[in-house]
Amino acid sequence: MFYLLQVTNALADSTTKAIANAIPVAEKISMWDLLQKGGFIMYPLYFLFIITLFVFFERLIAISKASKIDAGFMSVIRDNIISGNIAAARNLAKNANNPVARMIDKGIQRIGKNIDAIEKSMENVGKLEMYKMERNLSILSLVAGIAPMFGFLGTIVGMVQLFYGIASTGEYTLGTIAGGIYTKMVTSASGLIIGLIAYVGHNYLSTQIDKTANKMESASADFIDMLQEPTR
Repeated sequence: MFYLLQVTNALADSTTKAIANAIPVAEKISMWDLLQKGGFIMYPLYFLFIITLFVFFERLIAISKASKIDAGFMSVIRDNIISGNIAAARNLAKNANNPVARMIDKGIQRIGKNIDAIEKSMENVGKLEMYKMERNLSILSLVAGIAPMFGFLGTIVGMVQLFYGIASTGEYTLGTIAGGIYTKMVTSASGLIIGLIAYVGHNYLSTQIDKTANKMESASADFIDMLQEPTR
C-alpha cells in the first residue's frame, strides 16, 4: 500500500511538471520597448507630451505668481487714499508685482477724473492681465483634441500594415494577429493618455485663472467704493 502511494505521488509530480513545462511563460516587456512598438506615429505623440508638460508647468508658475496677493494690500491702499497720500498708494501698487496691483495703480493714476473713466481704465488693464495669464493655454486645449486623433491614426496605419502583411504572406495564425493588434493599440492608448493629461491640465489652470479674476474684480469694486466714500 505504501509503495502504491509513492508511485501515485511520483506520477502526480511528473504530470504537474510536464503541464508546467508545456505552458509557455509570458514574455516580459519593458514600458519603453512597448512604446517603441507603436511605430513612427509615437514620435509626434512624444512631442505633444513634451509640449503639454512644458506649457502646463510654465503657465502654472506664472499663474501662481499672479495670484499671490498680500491680504492687507487693499487696506493699506485704502488708508493712503482716504488720508490723501496718493504718492504712497501709488508706490505701494507699483512695487507689488501682480495683476491686482497693476490694475489699482492704473486707477490711482486716474484719480480726479469721473468714476466711469477710472472704471474703464481699470477694466482695460484687467483684460490685458487676463490675456497674459491665458497666454498659450489654448495649446493644451489643442493637444487634448489632436493627441487621441494621432493615436487612432497610428492604430489604423498599423492595422493596415498588419492585414496587408497577412494578405501578402498568407500567414494568419492567432499569435501573429494578436501580437500585431496589441502593439498597434499602443498608439491609441498613448494618445488618449496624453489628451487626458492636457485636458485636465487645461481645466485646472483655467480654474486658477478664474480665482485670480475674482480677486481682481473684488479689488476693483473696493477701489471704486473707496473713491466714492468722501462724497457719501
